[in-house]
Amino acid sequence: MVSLLLMGAAGLLIGGAYSLRSQEFPRWVWIAFLALAGLALVAAYLFTLPGD
Repeated sequence: MVSLLLMGAAGLLIGGAYSLRSQEFPRWVWIAFLALAGLALVAAYLFTLPGD
């Protein structure tokens, strides 16, 4: 369940980054959004791994 929420958050962050880029915000802002989206996807993957 947590992984689905993180994937949804990553999708929203990617959409936000695309929107910010099209509105010509500074490059570092939308790159930060993409970096956070990537971290959310990595965290979602790690939540799917079996634990001890």
